[in-house]
Amino acid sequence: MSVSAQELNKKIHDQIKNKDILINTCTREGITSFPEFKEMYDPIYEAYTPDAATLIEIKKLLKKEKITIVFGSWCGDSKVNVPNFFKILDAAGFSDKNVNIIAVDGNKKAENGLLDKLNILRVPTFIISDKKGNEIGRIIEGPKNTLEADLLAILKQKTS
Repeated sequence: MSVSAQELNKKIHDQIKNKDILINTCTREGITSFPEFKEMYDPIYEAYTPDAATLIEIKKLLKKEKITIVFGSWCGDSKVNVPNFFKILDAAGFSDKNVNIIAVDGNKKAENGLLDKLNILRVPTFIISDKKGNEIGRIIEGPKNTLEADLLAILKQKTS
């Protein structure tokens, strides 16, 4: 089943979290308008200031990569790190068309085989792939340093 045939920004009631959540492929507009996610997204996005020097380096290296964001609309780490990651991508001038967003349920699963071969254990997981789709690296749950420093370290791997 192709992505276009799937319902974007699908909402279900998650029995594990006992709340409505997003599941499967989402758009940025879909996640930022989902009430529970939006209430934290907007203020966190506005408040985050990525490191300027690191951003300059990211802009030089972040070109044709593909980024997959696997998150939980119910997850505290996702509510903090997804807005901050988008702030970095926006500041770097990276196009949303190269970002694939997948929402998972309380078991960290999605439907239709969307997560097959991705080995998702924690959310959010930010997977950076080259233009051919080969994974370069990932940031899992939270950054080791900062999101932008970790992203830059991943991007530098592809050039070494």
